[in-house]
Amino acid sequence: MTVLESTGWDFREAGPTDAEHTALLLPGGMCTAAFYEEVLAEPAVAGMHLVAVTLPGHGGTRPPDDLTIENYARMAADLAADLACDVVVGHSMGANVALEMAASGAFSGPLVLLAASFSRQDESLFLRILDRLGRVLGPLPFEFMLKILGSAVKGSPLPQKRLRELVAELRKNDPRVMRRGIHCYLRYLDRHGSVAPRLCESGVPAWVVRGERGDGGMTQQEQHLLQACPWTRVITIPGASFFTLNEEPELVAGLVVQALTRTG
Repeated sequence: MTVLESTGWDFREAGPTDAEHTALLLPGGMCTAAFYEEVLAEPAVAGMHLVAVTLPGHGGTRPPDDLTIENYARMAADLAADLACDVVVGHSMGANVALEMAASGAFSGPLVLLAASFSRQDESLFLRILDRLGRVLGPLPFEFMLKILGSAVKGSPLPQKRLRELVAELRKNDPRVMRRGIHCYLRYLDRHGSVAPRLCESGVPAWVVRGERGDGGMTQQEQHLLQACPWTRVITIPGASFFTLNEEPELVAGLVVQALTRTG
């Protein structure tokens, strides 16, 4: 039985299990390990052991009692240690988990952060409104969100077949868990005001990838701070980017390879 099977994580992996290097891939909120299929198939990382996991409670998986980002960071850091991971890749909420792994000192390797939001104002207005409505209406706003997902992602350049697959993964979510998880996530951002300084202060090499529009925002102050930080590199994708890990797998794989040059 592998480490992943014994710990109950839902996962997908690629590459030799005895490879010299291993990367842990954390998807965004409500997303599953299936969102990393494009990255797992990239030739640039074919010699690595890549492990994409679903955060417990997301994608219909069993949730932990504690849905805070801090707890997810502890859980993911334990898994990264068990797998001897060199690099952690995080998308959206998964990027915040990866950031907290580094900020708490639980992981000291390089990070690739895709579409991260560093403060509440960076997050989409729609998500913030859902959180407020959820305090009054419970899971109902999140049930509605799951129903309209198909029309919400029509602007993506991904093939329609792949979009349908991703939407099907998202619809596996339990609206009650979504409500709790998103509230915990936004409260995490509120506790720090902005987590951009935590990333820089962690001292770990990090590549921060964002689109000009779409998922993951960044205030001007956060951008200036991260661009001035000696450990971080900010990469902006022209135009809109909604599923960075699916739309730009070659870029993501290339950054994982770059990150390996900073290990040790």
